[in-house]
Amino acid sequence: MKIFAPTFSRKIYIGLGLAFACASLTATAQTTANYPTKTVRLIVPFPAGQATDIIARLLAERLTQKWGQPVFVDNRGGGASIPGMTAGKDAAPDGYTITFASSTTTAVNEALYPKLPYNMKRDFVPVGGVFTQPWLILANPAAPYNNLKELVDAAKQAPGKLTWGYGANALELAAELFKQRAQIDISGVAYKGSGPAMNDLMGGHIMLAVDTMASSLPHIQSGKLKAIASLSSERAPQLPEVLTIAEQGYPGFVGVGWAGLFMPAGTPPAIVKKVSDDVHAIMKEPAMQNVLIQRGSTPDLRQLPEWSAFVTAETIKWADVIKKGNIKLAQ
Repeated sequence: MKIFAPTFSRKIYIGLGLAFACASLTATAQTTANYPTKTVRLIVPFPAGQATDIIARLLAERLTQKWGQPVFVDNRGGGASIPGMTAGKDAAPDGYTITFASSTTTAVNEALYPKLPYNMKRDFVPVGGVFTQPWLILANPAAPYNNLKELVDAAKQAPGKLTWGYGANALELAAELFKQRAQIDISGVAYKGSGPAMNDLMGGHIMLAVDTMASSLPHIQSGKLKAIASLSSERAPQLPEVLTIAEQGYPGFVGVGWAGLFMPAGTPPAIVKKVSDDVHAIMKEPAMQNVLIQRGSTPDLRQLPEWSAFVTAETIKWADVIKKGNIKLAQ
């Protein structure tokens, strides 16, 4: 009897293992099929009223309608968005906390802050993109340059004499990346937000700026500013006459703001996929697309694998720009 006992026990263990595996798969399938069964929290690491917050609320409303469960926006602004991202990281990985993160809170923060209390690869799983937002090189109408060639020629003739402003760390990195690519020297002026930068640009205190479509579009349309180039890979639907930076001699250059959804690491993959698929379907709706375009953004319709690869590439790109430009955090 002792000779056969190990074989018999092994069969029992194998059988029990298969039973537990089947039970686990069944539980996961049931969880996904029923998800969500309670309120979902959407963390926005920005104050209420900002562009990302406004779009987050529109998305939360549509998800509430689609899921039949409340999706509420939890604003965690301030602190360079670090408190909001940390709250998203520390949430239970059960699918009921989603973080609406941006290029600044992910790729830029990781490159700028040596002791950041979160790591995107370790602490989060990507869910999907929501929107991109073109960045623009802008000029006061009185500026003597109307395209990139004229701007670059002027900068090369007077190294360090031209000045442009920007209202965010990410915009400073875009300006630095262009300087590196064009091999020019333009002095930068950091502002506490796009509003002050736009005011100084329209007032003639600075003649150039790098800023977002959302902040500058009304001023461009009214003739108070002129757009020299779009930093996106394609012309913006809001300004189809504005050439991209690639069309003006700098192929492969892309500088855009973006935002998308992440969940805490360990969230069941089936739930991640369901949320990703549902959000992607909402972003394809014409009504949702029109709202985003009106607000200076473009719906991000990439599938999850492509978007996830984009986020990784952005992180590498901005880290390289910071290293080459020796950019430090303002004290």
